[in-house]
Amino acid sequence: MTSAGILLFRFVEGAPQVLLVHPGGPYWTKKDEGAWSIPKGECEEGEQPLEAALRELSEELGPTAPALAPEVLVELGTVRQKGGKLVHCWAAEAEFDPAALESISFEMEWPPRSGQQREFPEVDRAEWLDPETAKQKINSAQAAFVDRLLDRLKS
Repeated sequence: MTSAGILLFRFVEGAPQVLLVHPGGPYWTKKDEGAWSIPKGECEEGEQPLEAALRELSEELGPTAPALAPEVLVELGTVRQKGGKLVHCWAAEAEFDPAALESISFEMEWPPRSGQQREFPEVDRAEWLDPETAKQKINSAQAAFVDRLLDRLKS
């Protein structure tokens, strides 16, 4: 399984911040550290990772997501998460207001074995975080993206 996403960053008073998203749905409600992610999602059949990353940014953040041209993206490479998923990541400097989040939704049976289908947002919140806090909250494998971004910003 392959996913792709974009790590947005900005500077506030000269210090970098990164935008992370928290997954929606009942399984994630009470999870915080290690649960957050870059805005990302699965590559569809025949879709290039960069195309998937741009599509997913729009789907997860909503209509006010920054419109990014591929040439402004900085490649941050790939990581393999514990479950085996390969995640490709790019970074871009951009602004986004977390209060404007309008993620697409998904349906699942909830409560389990109830026969009832409920709708949940793919992402229930987004937040700008300093890099150290982000590395505590993000999926452990994806913390490498924050480090790689910081290395790029230093050079």
